[in-house]
Order: sequence, then C-alpha cells, then structure tokens
Amino acid sequence: MKARIAIYDMDRTVTRLPTYLPFLVHAAWRLAPWRLLLLPAALVSMLAYALKLVDRGRLKEINYRLLVGAGVAPERLEPVVESFAARQVANNILPGARAAIAADKAAGRRLVLATASYRLYAAAIARRLGFDDVIATDTERDRGGRVTARIDGRNCYGPAKRDMIEAWLQREGLAREAVHIRFYSDHVSDAPSHRLADEPVAANAHRRLARLAKAEGWEVLDWRDRR
Repeated sequence: MKARIAIYDMDRTVTRLPTYLPFLVHAAWRLAPWRLLLLPAALVSMLAYALKLVDRGRLKEINYRLLVGAGVAPERLEPVVESFAARQVANNILPGARAAIAADKAAGRRLVLATASYRLYAAAIARRLGFDDVIATDTERDRGGRVTARIDGRNCYGPAKRDMIEAWLQREGLAREAVHIRFYSDHVSDAPSHRLADEPVAANAHRRLARLAKAEGWEVLDWRDRR
C-alpha cells in the first residue's frame, strides 16, 4: 500500500492573507521599531521586482535586511517568531483549510507544509496546525550563529518548490512510485507541484490557476470565508 501524503502551500491556501510582509513588520516592531522607517525603501525594492530588476529571492533578502537586520541572534528571534505564529494561527487561518488538514490527518495522511515563506516562522505555524514536516525557504547563519538575511539554498517558489519536494522525498527514503500525493495550492506558480501530485487540488484559486485547473481536470475547492 502506498504511503499517503498531503502537501499544502501556506499563503492564501491555508491562510486568509499573505504572511511575508506582516512577519517582517512584526519582527521590526519587536526587535528595532526604528526599522519601520525603512518601509518606503522596502516598497522601492518591490517596485524593482515588479520591473524585473531583481528576482523574488533577492527581493526577500533585501527586505529582510531592511526590516529585520543583517544578523539576529536566534535567542532574540525565537520569541518574535513564536508570537507571530501564535497570532497567525489565532486570526489568519481559513476554517475550511483547518477542516481539510484535520480530515487529511484523520485519514492517515502525512501532512507537509511546502511554502515559499521563511522556515523561520512557517515551521512554527505548521507545528501549531499539526503538520508533520515543512519544506520552505531557509536562511543562512553567519560565523557567530546569527540568522542572516541571505537565503540558504533556493527560494521555495515555482519549479524550485517541486524540486524541493522531490528532494525531501529522497531524503525521507520515499520513492515517488511508493507514495500517493495530494497537493493543495491557490497559485498558478505551483503548477509544477500540482503536476507532480496524484491528486492536484486548486484551493482558493486565483483566475489563472482556476483556468488551468479547469483545463487539466483538477479538483477545485474554495475555503475563503469572504471576511
């Protein structure tokens, strides 16, 4: 019998709203409120991304450095991460996503969160929601052990997410043909991971993904509560 795995994207699939900028603002407020004065610079970097002057991974590194800092000791960062995760789980999780996660867990599926968000806080959110594993964007540490703005490896987005899921399966000793994967996401950038899955699910799909799901015959679910 195949091992059954349910893989969820996080932002706008499990959560109502994105978590990336809210985390950076939360961290700035808790660690060094003066950094909030740098928000206009962060908006400029987002414009540079829109103009394709920087890629998505570099955008993350720039904004992390601006709002969190070049390097933060783990013991300072941990309470910030935990308070942010607690707030997200209390206020930013879609009830329909909670129900789906609970149903997959009750059915014996191994729960995996696969997100472009930083593992820093995604893992804390995943733990509170009962996930077994996390695939996410990692951050490097400097020689002093401080968490830095630099991404360690790849930004877990688009085709890279599929590659990282496949690498995770390999690390776990799970041959692709020996597992059954259900994959949930709201965004067309995750189409490579949808195509990897046995059961691709377009959850809370935006327009482009909704069109693709219809063309491909994928299941479509809407957990949005219109709050």
